[in-house]
Amino acid sequence: MSATFTVDYFCSLDGYGMAQGWPGYWGKEGPEVRQDRVQTFAQDQVLVFGATTFRQFREFVGKFDEPYFDSLTELPKLVFSSTLQEPGWHNSTILNEDAVTAVERLKRTTDVPMRSHGSVSLNRALLAAGLVDRLEILMFPAVSGRAGRAALFRDGAEFDLELVESTVLDGRTHKLVYIPHLHGEIPAGAGPRLRTAG
Repeated sequence: MSATFTVDYFCSLDGYGMAQGWPGYWGKEGPEVRQDRVQTFAQDQVLVFGATTFRQFREFVGKFDEPYFDSLTELPKLVFSSTLQEPGWHNSTILNEDAVTAVERLKRTTDVPMRSHGSVSLNRALLAAGLVDRLEILMFPAVSGRAGRAALFRDGAEFDLELVESTVLDGRTHKLVYIPHLHGEIPAGAGPRLRTAG
């Protein structure tokens, strides 16, 4: 058995996962973005959250009406937390243990895919541990600038990314799917070439 683990990340062009004063989707949602979310969360999978993102999503699904929120509620959810006592959201399980150790074990012992959306600290740790099989990015046409928050890749590990899918949704939002590889040595001959004398 070997379950795939996908990190699902919304960001602006400058790499921020959210921006103070901007609405969800940076105000750039459209029918194709929403349909992509419906299809994404219609799949058989386990959702994995850190405590902060879990609390936010638990609140969002009660307050807002997105076409995929019912699927979020019905899918099994794991939340890594040492502070939550009761999940308060249907089909959720709290795990009070190290996320890297637990995900490594789960990947070996189940074949049900896992997906994590948001949860920057959690996903940064899982990426650095080499446990992420797919990185799915929805890059919205906005620059968050000073308002930007929650940058997944800032101060994290280095990666070489293998692009396996590229789609434009609603004529403006890029969906990019990568297989991440922890960055190793730079191959000989890579980069600009020095001028030869003579």
